[in-house]
Amino acid sequence: MPPDASPTLPGAVLFACNLNQVRSPIAEALLKRLAGDRIYVDSCGLKRPSVVHDDVRDEDVAAPVDPFVEVVMAELGCDVTHHRPKTFSDLEDSSFDLVISLTPEAQHRSVELARGRATDIEYWPTQDPTLSDGSREARLAAYREVRDALAARIAERFSALDPSPIDLAPNGAL
Repeated sequence: MPPDASPTLPGAVLFACNLNQVRSPIAEALLKRLAGDRIYVDSCGLKRPSVVHDDVRDEDVAAPVDPFVEVVMAELGCDVTHHRPKTFSDLEDSSFDLVISLTPEAQHRSVELARGRATDIEYWPTQDPTLSDGSREARLAAYREVRDALAARIAERFSALDPSPIDLAPNGAL
């Protein structure tokens, strides 16, 4: 692609991973922050996450976004506490111009979703920070690494929005 050319901006983007609790909510929040209302952005997972009891509503609900995701996204001023994980079948609309899968498993499901539609599919292999161990700070570092890698990839892919990776990351994170 020539240096002055950038990919066409899609009208609707879906990020997909396995449980919609870590990688895809991070990507969704980053692109929403960057694009505002210029692009419809959503995320989902393959499987329904574990269920927890909500004492306030006195009912069982899907487990919320991973607490480490809340921390690393709050560092950027992104509040993801209201995110509720969902699956492909929970999507209100499956008409996306672009589906970006972040895991091999989600890639297979994304291809099925796009079959017979004018949907572009991209696969962005993304490390799973939940597999990291060690101290709290070591685990947060793994989540920041994933966040920053997704921020850089989003800035590159959606360069027509005139982003900079620095705009998407906290001071000095990239």
